[in-house]
Amino acid sequence: MFENRKTARSKMVLPVKISVGIDTQLAHTLDISSTGARIGALRTHLQPGSVITLRRGSKKANFRVQWVRQLGPNEAQAGIECLESQEQFWGVDLEQKDKERMDALMSLLSGASRSKSSKGVNR
Repeated sequence: MFENRKTARSKMVLPVKISVGIDTQLAHTLDISSTGARIGALRTHLQPGSVITLRRGSKKANFRVQWVRQLGPNEAQAGIECLESQEQFWGVDLEQKDKERMDALMSLLSGASRSKSSKGVNR
């Protein structure tokens, strides 16, 4: 599944309302991206390829179900892809989150390289 992703996902649990036809239920994201999400706590049976509507606050968008993983008799997760571009649908600045992640990684890497170079010095 990861190989097919066009954008990186950020782990984030956000409440959402999911509508499938006339059925509406509460669920939550497990991770999000600018083009989709992985959602959990699904009680409605979904099929890959079906279109669902997500509401997050006052925002509403249609998503296509890409995959479904059944976790138990009454719980599933699904990967969904947004069908309509909406700025800040999740209410989170994902570009800032990516920058923070990259800064943390660079800090870790520079700390590791300093640690290796200090080990080579005889005192």
